[in-house]
Amino acid sequence: MSTGTHSPQPGAAPVGRMIAAQAALETRMLLRNGEQLLLTVVIPSLLLVLFSTVDVVDTGAGKAVDFLAPGVLALAVMSTAFTGQAIATGFERRYGVLKRLGASPLPRWALMTAKTLSVLVTEVLQIALLTVIAFALGWSPEGGPLPVALLLILGTAAFSGLGLLMAGTLRAEATLAAANLVFLLLLVGGGVIVPLEKFPDAARAVLELLPISALSGGLRDVLQGGAGMPWGDALILAVWSVLGLGAAARFFRWE
Repeated sequence: MSTGTHSPQPGAAPVGRMIAAQAALETRMLLRNGEQLLLTVVIPSLLLVLFSTVDVVDTGAGKAVDFLAPGVLALAVMSTAFTGQAIATGFERRYGVLKRLGASPLPRWALMTAKTLSVLVTEVLQIALLTVIAFALGWSPEGGPLPVALLLILGTAAFSGLGLLMAGTLRAEATLAAANLVFLLLLVGGGVIVPLEKFPDAARAVLELLPISALSGGLRDVLQGGAGMPWGDALILAVWSVLGLGAAARFFRWE
């Protein structure tokens, strides 16, 4: 009886398997982080319930939840793709995590792909939860799913690019402060809770060009107004996506 010769076959796993494993790890880390859950789940849910049941803001004719639900969905995308990702990536960069991962067999583009997949998985969970809450509050959405899906994808790309740009160029502490400040400012001035019609015409013309305004307005046109694809809002999101992702790829510093 002869024994065979066995030799090790060192080498990296297939890129697809590495991306899937890293995406799963990123998702678990995100869902275990209490601060991130506060931003991604608790705050959007509380805002939806509070402003749908308490007459604080004049949301126009119809049920308040019909106006608020699309805006809160946009806020959920921003909280995950921009605020949460910027803060988490900024501190990973500070502590040298990104530098070590960049030196691993996982290519840098694959790491960013895994982070994007993690964001998308988290957004699916957010949207499912917020949709259930909105239906419980009496939400009556209109429109088709394809325009909604395209707007959400464009919004995710736009906010991801801006979040990675901030995380890759600023110090972690500055990213933490700036990301939270931007979140609060866009919450107030992005048409999420307060209709843009409440702002002066000059301010409104500027606010309508922001990605959160385009996403919330586009979702509202579809889900509340029953419109088809809001191409104007989609174009604004596409421009922000190209600018944000392009700048992040150009200026992101791994150390």
